[in-house]
Amino acid sequence: MLRLKDTQHPNTAAFLDSAVRIAEYYGFSSLGNIPRAAAMMNGVARQPIRSLSEIESEISFARRDERALMSSARKCLTLAQKDGALLAWRIVGNTSAIPSMSLELHIVGPSNAIAEALLIIVANAITEESGVKERILAVNNFGSPDSSNRYVRDIGLYLRKHIESISPTLRPRAATDPLGTLVQLIERGHPATSRAPQAMEYLTEEERRRFWELLEYLEMFGLPYELNAHILGSRDCWSHSLFEISTPDAESGARVPVAFGGRYDPLASRFARTPASAAMVSITCEVRGKTSMRREMKVPRGEAQPAIYFAHLGSEARRRALSVLENLRRAAIDVHQGLWHERIGEQMTAARELAVPYILIMGHKEAMEGTILVREVATNSQDAIPLPELPNYLKRRRIGGRAEAHA
Repeated sequence: MLRLKDTQHPNTAAFLDSAVRIAEYYGFSSLGNIPRAAAMMNGVARQPIRSLSEIESEISFARRDERALMSSARKCLTLAQKDGALLAWRIVGNTSAIPSMSLELHIVGPSNAIAEALLIIVANAITEESGVKERILAVNNFGSPDSSNRYVRDIGLYLRKHIESISPTLRPRAATDPLGTLVQLIERGHPATSRAPQAMEYLTEEERRRFWELLEYLEMFGLPYELNAHILGSRDCWSHSLFEISTPDAESGARVPVAFGGRYDPLASRFARTPASAAMVSITCEVRGKTSMRREMKVPRGEAQPAIYFAHLGSEARRRALSVLENLRRAAIDVHQGLWHERIGEQMTAARELAVPYILIMGHKEAMEGTILVREVATNSQDAIPLPELPNYLKRRRIGGRAEAHA
């Protein structure tokens, strides 16, 4: 949990306002402002989303914060369209020993690793802009249900060998929920956890390639990370990537988690009654002073829409896109984007629907050369601009700037 004394914000409302501004730059909208999905999809009746009570009875929760995910996940699945992506933010109050509030960011629809990468980049930007200078990103992966089944089986065998060292109150859980038991032991600092089986050892070759795709996004962006086998959660909720951002405590040096997230396909699929893809990150801040945001009831992204659409062509361009977008955000230049799209045609269609006067285009050639094309839609003319010069180029031509930036 973020402590306000470690940030530049005077109260919780100021932190949330700054965090939401960054999330909305990347295309996230308030979950409360997103219209409900149509009851009919291409002439076929939409399957009703299952209730919370139905799902809760089926899940073995390994983490305390997983119960809070249930309500948000269900609402996201209710609003998600059959095709496309839903990017939503939601603020959740937490009732615990120390009152706190969490900003949840959800991406529903895309099944590729760009979803997790985008969530990590946005969460990192939020914590960095809050004034948290030292941030540690830890990543783990326990693959598909088949991989995690083998992993959990071996966790059960391992715990049985060390049952005498486990607290008597926790021993009954070890037989029925090995993974939840391991999470509890990790939180308590049990010495046997350091030698426990690691989920990444059970990944298939395909799952390793998928995981490497996420790590490539982080490396291309220049964001340091570590692989940490102790970042875990219930396999009824999570699959593939899990991640945590923490900061060291100034007094004890212990890591203080401030954000946690991952891909929650299993939970989303339970609600949707069909295979579904979803990922999220939750950033938690202590409650102190004002908590009501001034911007919460505004129309997402404000009345003035960005004049630019960023389009990528190919995997190399998409890997480089995140750093381009972050540099434009820091330069207060608004941009639409659809990084989850696989084909350039889908992005051009989106650009036409948004009626943007300019399109930034990065293909494989531009990505390798470190340039980008700036195309004026009205004339179809375009210039190739080196990436370091792009913000100044756009500002000189008064393209996409924000008068409200950093207000």
